[in-house]
Amino acid sequence: MTVGSRGTATAVTTATTTGPTAAATADAASRNSSRSLRRALGILDALRHDAARGLSLVELADVLGTHKSTVSRLLAPLVEVHLVRRTPAGRFVLGAGTLRLGQAYLEGLDLRTVAEPHLAALMRASGATCHLVVHDGLDVVYIDKKENTAVVRMASRIGRRMPLYCTGVGKAILAASDPELLDAVLEHPMPAVTARTVTDPDHLRAEIRTVAQRGYAIDDRENEAEVRCVAAAVVDHTETAIGALSVSALASHMPPARVRELGPLVVQAARAVSAGMGSVRCGYEPTGRNA
Repeated sequence: MTVGSRGTATAVTTATTTGPTAAATADAASRNSSRSLRRALGILDALRHDAARGLSLVELADVLGTHKSTVSRLLAPLVEVHLVRRTPAGRFVLGAGTLRLGQAYLEGLDLRTVAEPHLAALMRASGATCHLVVHDGLDVVYIDKKENTAVVRMASRIGRRMPLYCTGVGKAILAASDPELLDAVLEHPMPAVTARTVTDPDHLRAEIRTVAQRGYAIDDRENEAEVRCVAAAVVDHTETAIGALSVSALASHMPPARVRELGPLVVQAARAVSAGMGSVRCGYEPTGRNA
């Protein structure tokens, strides 16, 4: 009985002694693993910034601030899975595996899904109705709408198609696109939708230049007689304008001073969506800092 008691006591003491030690060891191993992973991601990011020329082992060690032996150890599995390739000259460049990852990422992107939280936040910040459109030929198509039910409802509806030339979202897309798109618009008739619709080609060209400089477009009762709209373009990973965000309200609720206040908010939201769609210019970081 005494022996049994001592045995039990010994077991308890051992568990008490080894438990924290094992946990500390596991914690240290986890930290080391995380540090190695961050360094491996750092290698990929460094190679992204010098994709054409690549980097030598010494240059990678300098960028990461670590020893060549550490970088060599981290490179081995990256080369094995084709995320990194070693050139005949002994330099390291991104491998074909990164292209496969990029393609998979792009296939998983959905503009409406990416934009939804930003559109909702813009509605709350502006107190007005917010729209998301996609560019389709010489038109835009409305694909989402966040409406402030406390104010007057807008007549817009999801699925509606409108011309580029007479909408804020359309003019934002024109300003962010190659000049050939505006040329194509001007080759077609531009009938007035309201008394304020811009139908003169020179006037529209001048306005698109202003939009490009300012960063956001204004529809001043040009598409609906009593509605003002502020819009900014959304671009994708190729920096191509694929759509736009807008804030719309009755002109009586959105005087010119309010338009100037809303402009930067719309631009900020559009840039956030663009970053989510892979635009590096708008802040996308492949290392995941947008998550």
